[in-house]
Amino acid sequence: MNHPLEQTLNRAHSDVVLIVDDVPDNLSLLHDALDESGYTVLVALDGASALQRAAQARPDIVLLDAMMPGMDGFEVARRLKADAATAHIPIIFMTGLTETEHLVAALDAGGTDYVTKPIKPKEVLARMNVHLQGARERRQARNALDAFGYASITVRVSDGRLMWQTPLARELLQRYCGRSGPYAPSPVLSWLRHSVAHVAEALACGEPLVEAPRLSVEQGARRLTFRLQQHNGDGSGGDWLIIMQEVSDESVIEAISLSFKLTAREAEVLYWVVKGKINRDIGDILGTSPMTVKKHLERVFAKLGVETRTSAAAMALSRIRQLHPQFEG
Repeated sequence: MNHPLEQTLNRAHSDVVLIVDDVPDNLSLLHDALDESGYTVLVALDGASALQRAAQARPDIVLLDAMMPGMDGFEVARRLKADAATAHIPIIFMTGLTETEHLVAALDAGGTDYVTKPIKPKEVLARMNVHLQGARERRQARNALDAFGYASITVRVSDGRLMWQTPLARELLQRYCGRSGPYAPSPVLSWLRHSVAHVAEALACGEPLVEAPRLSVEQGARRLTFRLQQHNGDGSGGDWLIIMQEVSDESVIEAISLSFKLTAREAEVLYWVVKGKINRDIGDILGTSPMTVKKHLERVFAKLGVETRTSAAAMALSRIRQLHPQFEG
């Protein structure tokens, strides 16, 4: 769910910039330059306020002073990158420290770029445009995936942290896995690491890459599938883009019912027999007793002209695959 402040910001006509600096004169200089250039500008005088505003407004880019009293810019950056809701936001450090070690520290903390003080607004605008263009394209791509029912997440292999996720992904993870961050659910992380090892092994052997096996999490007649899509980083570690899609087999159950002239409940029972479930499991899924499932199954056998579960499942699976080739039995 979006925060009210995020909802009120008009992103159709301007990008939102958060400036973080403990010196009011610096804020004023940048605020005026960015405002004149058409940006929506938010400001924060300290690290705690910066984190709060970032969480509320989800800015498109952050201009961050490196050296501030209390929580410095390096810690602010680390916390922004550790939160899946803000990890994708580009951070440009503003620093008067030009020693290599400080610039490296800025990038290690999650900075995308840096500018040195005294601040030159034209330079800041030029750097921002470069990073905002890339961020804008990635955001549009993610929103397009959501619009077509393909949710996406990026997971860091080393610790399983969700680096970012689309709104649809957050909703699906919550519904199927009971959590949507800050770390990927255990089954997802285990599958990811196994898949990454599979990719690394193929590369080491010089074999052509084939798609890693997909993960499916079932919930009744619906299931959520996970597909490894793209690697961001060096080697086989780093961050991985994962595409998720929810698939419903309700149309498959309807096809079973029509094909074999079964009642809706009989079709559901046969569907779960095809999926390899025993009567007790089917009863738990459908909220009925194993004995009732057995009676439904006896009527299914009679209508199909078979005597065993195996024969009924084989007949149903053959028909399903004619009508729904993508079905995973």
